[in-house]
Amino acid sequence: MAKVKTTFFCQNCGTQYSKWQGQCNACKEWNTIVEEVVEKPSKSDWKSPTSAVKRKAVPLKINEIDVSSEPRLNTFDAEFNRVLGGGIVPGSLTLLGGEPGIGKSTLLLQVSLKLPYKTLYVSGEESQKQIKMRAERINPDNNNCYILTETKTQNIFKQIEALEPEIVIIDSIQTLHSDYIESSSGSISQIKECTTELIKFAKETATPVLLIGHITKDGHIAGPKILEHMVDTVLQFEGDRNHVFRILRAHKNRFGSTNELGIYEMQGSGLREVSNPSEILISKKEEELSGNAIAATLEGMRPLMIEVQALVSTAVYGTPQRSATGFNAKRLNMLLAVLEKRAGFRLGAKDVFLNITGGITVDDPAIDLAVVASILSSNEDVSLPSDFCFAAEVGLSGEIRPVQRVEQRILEAEKLGFSTIFVSKYNKMSLKNTNIKIQLISKIEDLVDFVV
Repeated sequence: MAKVKTTFFCQNCGTQYSKWQGQCNACKEWNTIVEEVVEKPSKSDWKSPTSAVKRKAVPLKINEIDVSSEPRLNTFDAEFNRVLGGGIVPGSLTLLGGEPGIGKSTLLLQVSLKLPYKTLYVSGEESQKQIKMRAERINPDNNNCYILTETKTQNIFKQIEALEPEIVIIDSIQTLHSDYIESSSGSISQIKECTTELIKFAKETATPVLLIGHITKDGHIAGPKILEHMVDTVLQFEGDRNHVFRILRAHKNRFGSTNELGIYEMQGSGLREVSNPSEILISKKEEELSGNAIAATLEGMRPLMIEVQALVSTAVYGTPQRSATGFNAKRLNMLLAVLEKRAGFRLGAKDVFLNITGGITVDDPAIDLAVVASILSSNEDVSLPSDFCFAAEVGLSGEIRPVQRVEQRILEAEKLGFSTIFVSKYNKMSLKNTNIKIQLISKIEDLVDFVV
């Protein structure tokens, strides 16, 4: 057994020090450096069946390197495949993070129950009976998924060697511990050591590993930042537990784009894939109401039609209220100032409430025009036609600015049956023979003529 060595790590950024000090030199945080015991054995931690065959790395000319497409494992989940870039790459390590109770374990258990491959689901947080109860709600007929409740990596690798699964799922990396490290589970040294062992296993056997990771109160992956550098893909599962929609994003992906996202709806039987989120995010109304406008936005590479609701009323108290749900409140104040200065609407003495329906948060500047239209509609108490939609940014001088990929937004609006879309006059477009009317406007006064 190797000699026990004591080192000091910053809990915020993972920087290592030989002695304790009050402030970390790397991230400048105070009181984040803690002492941990690190013990490295001389023997190998895990021997794979292929470890005896060593391939020597030789330099190759760049035009001699084989770039044939890597075969991917189909997860039979369209949204999950889209975010990963087409499926799971053999030998890859994928890290999934999200808020507590958002549905991380449900998502990966649901994926493992759909897979036709031999899958090992390792849980350090739930018992086998708890997982079985959840699996019966999702997909009771599956014989390819094996459940193991274990936190010690040495025991996990013994079971892997006996079972030889094609995919391994770990729930979660913060609950694992290795005998070679004396510190407790979830510490920086344990997370790095356990992840290193899993990477070695994945790369040597070409077995993909999916990890669930906890997040901090700031929304970042818990543990050292190096954890995100070590893995191949970092996914974030987002949403509000008070709403049914969940969004899966890729923050890092070595095998695909980070612009894709998947949308799910939480139900009693698990997570349902939402193939056309625009129909869900737009409410069905029998009569037209004032204060409602439809915006053509983009989430990653995917066009969405979302509903913007505004309520403008006379301020009862001294100071008018400005409230925004799912939209930046500072940007709302800016748009209100533009309306007052450039269009002459006296909104300084009125309460303004803004809401993005569906419980999602949007930061695309292309919804500015829909926000302005909904505010004008509520202020004048005039309803907008339900087949109108908007896609443009509003500048401080009242000009209507162009937005990126406007043709994609127009085609999505046309597909969903909208008759007119308002875009900037300065957008460069090459669309021909479209059934939707493209209304070009250059300043905010042009919009007022249509709304009021």
